Amino acid sequence: MSKISIEQLESYLWGSAVLLRTSIDAGEYKQYIFPLLFFKRLCDVYDEECKLILEEYDGDESALEFEENHKFVIPKGAHWNDVRNTPNNIGEAIVKAFHDIERANASKLSGIFGDGAWTNKRRLPDRLLKDLIEHFSSLTLSLENCPEDELGQGYEYLIKKFADDSGHTAQEFYTNRTVVHLMTEILKPQSGESIYDPTCGSAGMLISAISYLQHKHLEWRNVALYGQEINALSSAIARMNLFLHGIQDFHIVNDDTLKRPAFVEHGELERFDICLANPPYSIKHWNRDAFEHDPYGRNFLGTPPQGRADYAFFQHILKSLKEDTGRCAILFPHGVLFRNEEKDMREKLVKSDYVECVIGLAANLFYNSPMEACIVICRTRKDKEHVGKILFINAVNEVTRKNAQSYLEERHIKKITDAYENYRDIDNFARIVPMREIQENDYSLSIPLYVMPENEEKNNDYRSLLGIYNEWDDRVNEAFHSYQILNDMIKKGTNKDE
Repeated sequence: MSKISIEQLESYLWGSAVLLRTSIDAGEYKQYIFPLLFFKRLCDVYDEECKLILEEYDGDESALEFEENHKFVIPKGAHWNDVRNTPNNIGEAIVKAFHDIERANASKLSGIFGDGAWTNKRRLPDRLLKDLIEHFSSLTLSLENCPEDELGQGYEYLIKKFADDSGHTAQEFYTNRTVVHLMTEILKPQSGESIYDPTCGSAGMLISAISYLQHKHLEWRNVALYGQEINALSSAIARMNLFLHGIQDFHIVNDDTLKRPAFVEHGELERFDICLANPPYSIKHWNRDAFEHDPYGRNFLGTPPQGRADYAFFQHILKSLKEDTGRCAILFPHGVLFRNEEKDMREKLVKSDYVECVIGLAANLFYNSPMEACIVICRTRKDKEHVGKILFINAVNEVTRKNAQSYLEERHIKKITDAYENYRDIDNFARIVPMREIQENDYSLSIPLYVMPENEEKNNDYRSLLGIYNEWDDRVNEAFHSYQILNDMIKKGTNKDE
């Protein structure tokens, strides 16, 4: 049996989605393709294990019953081939197999297959399900045939393809992987550490941290991964994604991070070495009143306005960091750096001296917004030479655009990480700003106040009209805020002259 190439794997995976195009909306592909792919992988690996067990035990079939010989148990009647050989009511057979496998592996796989409408014959007639199953049956997804790292790559490819195809729904489970790579390179995960993502989507940030260790040839199996995700389907995809990447030590919980944080010890939030996060931007529907009286003390900077929960997630993350090794990289809209309604919280944040670096990114790097975003790097214990200072990096020009997509190349990532690690001034790119200057700017962290990039060449603008308006509105608010700061400074100077 020949090993499956990456190109062959990608074609195979996307071919399954093509079969659904006339029956299912693009935003729902993931609800059906991911569970079937995971089901096929589980069964093919189980068969591979059975073959090896029989070889080791000289054909003694009783050895097949020992659960310790299998990564996962496939109960009788719940195998892929059982579903494949079902003549009709295919959806019911799929649901039964999923439930049986989840029950047999309750500690690991409970709820992992989601709750797709498999028995809805108007949307998924037997003919279509048979075609899907036959398509997946065309390749054997054993470990020998398709190693975990390669299947993981294929799975990430499929996640991105679904993001491209479904557009506005993509941010629920996908963050531009080149930006994630940058964040991981900055935080530099180490063996034995704990890594947390409070809004983990499909677990791309957690997987990136493991990939970093693997590429550095460091031990990664002793790294504990934790994630929480409010969307049930996305949390199931996260678990499948981690398993398919060969990662076993993880804890993914489906629940609301702000309302019910999942990782709590003795009435306090559990603390982690690293937090990587891309929280939902400026959500309006959240329980502000409960957060105002938060039992975990996550409102230590203040209670955010109802219309913007960004600082609720920010405080949750800071409160979840270990006191000695804790560090985080968070993707935010630029508004968190200067919005007037969050000024008091931002002032306390700056004075607390958690913020080590603020990185401004180019536009169009995110599916849910054409606006520029920023990465905020915080540490619970800064290096001595960084205390009382914040490094600002204006990387708005560090981007490659192709059609409507934007991404960071390795040269962009290296330039940004080098600036962060060297922690020094670079003309038109990076600047170390003392606390005093930030105070004079009324605790605004707006990047252009401290470092302006060189004029960039004009690029084609692929943003929507709404996206252009939203960015213009943000810029107007930022300009007005800067004007207020300048006006106050002029008044103070006039008063001194008098």
